[in-house]
Amino acid sequence: MSFRSEFSFSSSRLAAVALVALLIGAAPLAGCQGLGGVDGSIASIHQPLPTDEAGLRAYAADWGKRYDASPGEKVASINYARALRALTRYDEAAAVMQAAAVKAPHDFEVLGAYGKALADDGQFAQAKEVLASSYTPERPDWTIMSVQGSVSDRLGDHEGAQKFYSDALKIAPGEPSVLSNLGLSYALTKQLPEAEAALRQACASPRADARVRQNLALVLALEAKFAEAEDISRQDMTEQAASANVAAIKQMIAQNDSWRDLQNGAAKPKRGKSATPLAAPGLSPIPAAAAPGAPLALGAPQG
Repeated sequence: MSFRSEFSFSSSRLAAVALVALLIGAAPLAGCQGLGGVDGSIASIHQPLPTDEAGLRAYAADWGKRYDASPGEKVASINYARALRALTRYDEAAAVMQAAAVKAPHDFEVLGAYGKALADDGQFAQAKEVLASSYTPERPDWTIMSVQGSVSDRLGDHEGAQKFYSDALKIAPGEPSVLSNLGLSYALTKQLPEAEAALRQACASPRADARVRQNLALVLALEAKFAEAEDISRQDMTEQAASANVAAIKQMIAQNDSWRDLQNGAAKPKRGKSATPLAAPGLSPIPAAAAPGAPLALGAPQG
């Protein structure tokens, strides 16, 4: 969502929400950069979404009129759904793309956009099925693969998710949205050094946005690197908000044995064994889809 567009989060609550929302990203992953629509060959589907709310609402109204004039038409459906997702109107976006998929059940761009909308709407099992049909093995789409990874993470299949991210990075090396999602997936399986490494690589990209940096800050805080976490957070928010985010993570660790063990290094997986997934106490997961190039970010996804 290029304003991760699809994700907005309160800076003072970001860390806490992100923690167990952890995933998945992006944005609008979905992937707007997080979680909005699938890259396609049609220029009008490619155009970036507005980055301000007023512009986004106007964009949604314009494409909504075009959609009403021809329900299910491909370009109008995809653009209208992208705008709806960016406005967090996920159920409406899923309904719009469902109508398009009924009219064009074999169109990969339509299926990709439908799968992302389903993922944002929390319909992960159905999203998994639709996304698997949205490209062919000989012509894979890394933006879709990143969303598939976030969906797998949300379904608890972290090993499968990391395979999707790895395959996506073979097509788009160094893509910060995918690296961010990968880092969060590692965090969910208590592999914090690996999570930090992936997120540092993501942040080194000139295309990294605030969501990517805040994901790194989250992992650094979980590693008890609180001062560095605040420094990273201050790049995109006030000093007060950055301190509040880190304080929220400290409180979460103090109140939960699983997080406390993680910080103390007691949860390191043994060689040859998978790490036990992290249970994020009391937090709700991040939307799993975002526009192309969007990272699965704290409080928002990529697809």
